[in-house]
Amino acid sequence: MNILITNDDGIYSPGIAALAQTAKEFGTVKIVAPDVEQSSMGHAITHSRPLSYRRAPVTFADIEAFRVNGTPADCVALGLHMFPDTQVVLSGINMGPNLGNSMWHSGTLAAAKQATLLGITGIALSTPVGKTEPDFEGLSWWTIEVLKILLKNKGPALYNVNFPPKPEGLSWTRQSVRLYDGSVVPGQDPMGRKNYWITVVPLEPAEKGTDRWAVEHNLVSITPLRLDLTAHDELAARQTS
Repeated sequence: MNILITNDDGIYSPGIAALAQTAKEFGTVKIVAPDVEQSSMGHAITHSRPLSYRRAPVTFADIEAFRVNGTPADCVALGLHMFPDTQVVLSGINMGPNLGNSMWHSGTLAAAKQATLLGITGIALSTPVGKTEPDFEGLSWWTIEVLKILLKNKGPALYNVNFPPKPEGLSWTRQSVRLYDGSVVPGQDPMGRKNYWITVVPLEPAEKGTDRWAVEHNLVSITPLRLDLTAHDELAARQTS
């Protein structure tokens, strides 16, 4: 199997190095990732300037790795152009969860979506980060178990995977859709200039069966997704009214 790996944390992230080493269990791995952090870029595509790539200045053992001056979605588009025999795109392992409403702005998930838009399977993988770096070595076994399940699907598909810090099992989940506070918190930098932080604190507890609930209960969350955003129930009601 030919595997393309990318992320939104950038080519220097320890998460992408960990995922690349684990993915070698399943086939030939290539890396095409942003040259700088592109977190929360969503599905942005660069269209107003040309893109370029260079070999990564970091060592990934025997894996070919390239850095791109673009977004995660750019990296997938360019990577599939460079390696057209790619069969699956893995995005991550992201330094921070991508649960619930964060799917809308996640660059990690956008890279996986770009793969599905181009006709192959995309899998986004994320884990929370605290005061210390995630235990990627400890997550390796769980990553292998997840990929054993998901790589059996031969058709184009899209999955969002979230690992708790210390997993105890696996769970198929749905997206947690909850309201967030969305507060704008004013601040000031050391030079006295105004700045602002936007908060995303959930206003409701997570429902059982959702991605956030699973991670809160130390379960690896696997959420199958689709590209169709249509509200089919409302559409059907409007068409029959």
